[in-house]
Amino acid sequence: GEILGINWLCDWLSTKSTGFWGLVILVVWQMSGYMMLIYIAQIQNIPENLLESARIDGASAFQCFWKIKLPLMMPAFTIGTFPYSDKFALKLYDQNLTLTGGGPAKATEMLTMDICNTAFSRNMYGMAQAKGIIFLIVVAIYYSKSVDVYKI
Repeated sequence: GEILGINWLCDWLSTKSTGFWGLVILVVWQMSGYMMLIYIAQIQNIPENLLESARIDGASAFQCFWKIKLPLMMPAFTIGTFPYSDKFALKLYDQNLTLTGGGPAKATEMLTMDICNTAFSRNMYGMAQAKGIIFLIVVAIYYSKSVDVYKI
């Protein structure tokens, strides 16, 4: 396809090997704003007197970052990595439908799209309901295990 046109992008999304990564890039781009808000709020919560005392003790800027800021930022990384990222990944339907439609040959068909296609395209409502219930149970178990992350 042409380099400056959009044909190369359409070709890139329509191959089995790169279509999935197109969805990954989209979700990462979509979530980056939310994650930055969480990280900014956490970094602004670091006490200035802690950084000042480290500077008085002779810590360099790199040491202040590595030994003080980064460990105090870990709760934000945990929140951003697990509950929020997984929540967005599990409800990935509209992006999947818009970009690839699950194709080519179901290579980019995510779980939520598979459940909807089972019900409404293949008219297998019972199978779709069973998939949905299993999906609900897996998500409920997953979130019940990761609920401690919110108690930071």
